[in-house]
Amino acid sequence: MELREGQRLERGIGLFQATATNMSQMMGAGPFITVPIILSAMGGPQAIFGWMIGAVLAALDGLVWSELGAAMPGEGGTYVYLREAFQYRTGKLMPFLFVWSTLIVTPLIMSTGAIGLTQYLAYFFPHMTGLESKLVAVLVTIITMVLLWRRITSVGKLTTVLWIGAILTVVMVIVAASIHFNAHLAFTFPPNAFAPSKFLLGLGGGMLISIYDYMGYYTASYLGDEISNPGKTIPRSILLSILFVAMIYLCMNIGMIGNIPWQLAMKSTDIGTQLVQDVWGRPGAVIITLLIIWTCFASVYTGLLGASRLPYNAARDGLFFRSFSKLHPKLNFPYVGLLVMGIIMAICCFFNLTDIINALMAMAIVIQFMGQIVALTILRKRQPNLKRPFRQWFYPIPSILAFIGWAYVFCSSGWAAIRLAVVWTALGIIAFLAWAYRKKEWPFGQKVIQEAYTEACIDSAEALSMD
Repeated sequence: MELREGQRLERGIGLFQATATNMSQMMGAGPFITVPIILSAMGGPQAIFGWMIGAVLAALDGLVWSELGAAMPGEGGTYVYLREAFQYRTGKLMPFLFVWSTLIVTPLIMSTGAIGLTQYLAYFFPHMTGLESKLVAVLVTIITMVLLWRRITSVGKLTTVLWIGAILTVVMVIVAASIHFNAHLAFTFPPNAFAPSKFLLGLGGGMLISIYDYMGYYTASYLGDEISNPGKTIPRSILLSILFVAMIYLCMNIGMIGNIPWQLAMKSTDIGTQLVQDVWGRPGAVIITLLIIWTCFASVYTGLLGASRLPYNAARDGLFFRSFSKLHPKLNFPYVGLLVMGIIMAICCFFNLTDIINALMAMAIVIQFMGQIVALTILRKRQPNLKRPFRQWFYPIPSILAFIGWAYVFCSSGWAAIRLAVVWTALGIIAFLAWAYRKKEWPFGQKVIQEAYTEACIDSAEALSMD
């Protein structure tokens, strides 16, 4: 569905707000709820290497996102990249599968933030039942949807405020950890911690959790049509957010296990509160718990902001339900996507946290992350004239290493999650074939090749020459 005459998305997000959006999504519930999980997966403080290698994988993948996002700054991110790259061989299959997968993946990701928020809220309400905590997570989802019901310029300002709260949270945790930091606790490894078979098996599970913690570094790419000077802003915001968050995570996570014995930390459900309470007592614990809740909410807010834009381009292309292409008549944002994603997210809040993380990683990796790496290679060959304000450093080495890393993490997600990913993808292929048959698209019709961004560059050049 086309936009009404004179109606368009506003480019109201600059570098600072784009980086803040990425970091707010990254620095949500993750480090405050996954430290015990990654310690259990790797069997001790060697989990530090899981965080470090996870940061390297995020940086390598960030170079893929940076080139694609700068060259094709469209609303929808991965959808645009897959659409442009795979149209030559498989028509609209890959972008369709991406939209299909994100109907589950993105609400799963955001639901972890809401669940993490309720875990820390239990500090104030220790007698809250499991059902009550899930209902609170649903309430958080509703509040987020209400706050996102506004213009993007106002959203950008609120994102900055939430980002400031997230920064205060991690600074307070790092300062508290540094006061009584004990290197013996942080770096005393159990026997045979680095035995190759044991370490490599644990590393896969550790990387799965750590890369989940870093996820969100690409959020600004989903807002391409609302980013000012996207060719420069998107790559810079991605790389800066990965760098800053990696430094923060390492300091914070090492600090936690340098204060709380890792055998106890493995069993904690509110490790951030526990750490600060040991240093500053009850008043400090109250403050940090409120800040962690704030940070979790920031991740949910920015995540739902980006996710609500995902079906937008697909609907405009006729590859998804037409209603998703509508913009709010007064506020100019894709309100249908916001409503649908919010509803699915509320449903996801009723599932187990560990199962959610494993499932979302397995379902996202093949179509989105590994698919994008292949897309970058295809576009380099098929569209050599595409304007690329940012080009991947040392190409194709980062792409190859990132592909191997994602494959390793996928295999480490567990057979239950892998089976779910395979079944959901198979159902997506069936749904695509039904859609293609009805629309007379490939493989039941002729493939239509349209290099949208290359053609846009040509049109701009011709307009300038006529002037």
